[in-house]
Amino acid sequence: MALGTDLSGEDGIREFDRIVVRALGPRDLDAIVRIDQHLTGRSRRDYLALKLKEALADTRVRVSLGAEVDAGLAGFLMGRLYFGEFGRPEPVAILDTIGVDPLRRGEGVGRALLDQFRTNLRGFGLARIQTQAAWDDWGLLRFLGRAGFTPVPRLTLEAPVDEPPGRPAV
Repeated sequence: MALGTDLSGEDGIREFDRIVVRALGPRDLDAIVRIDQHLTGRSRRDYLALKLKEALADTRVRVSLGAEVDAGLAGFLMGRLYFGEFGRPEPVAILDTIGVDPLRRGEGVGRALLDQFRTNLRGFGLARIQTQAAWDDWGLLRFLGRAGFTPVPRLTLEAPVDEPPGRPAV
């Protein structure tokens, strides 16, 4: 759906007119924790406080965003820029965390966040965004698919810390 598509049935009111996308700030922590807790079923305050602190401390570029609807935080996106990671020489943006208040789902909040994220990244000459999702998080996978994300030919590997080398875990 194109930006500016009339969803309300009223002339002049467009999909993103009510959504203000801005840089995240320290005052957003409580709302981020509330949204995340609705989505995950548990409080990850310490983790999110650290993620927000890291996002705000990176003075090179602000890529972490908040979306407001009716003067309240309705969603957030935390990202990072990497300039050559895991043996790849080209810069890439990482979409680390995204969350939309369940009461605002379907209102274009996530799409507005991603649109602004892409706009900011184009300004820095970046051409790719990468993210990860659980294989069975169908809602997130559908959202990412509609946003143009596709699987890439890379393999993420994982090993238990306490398993000795040469002995596969059962």
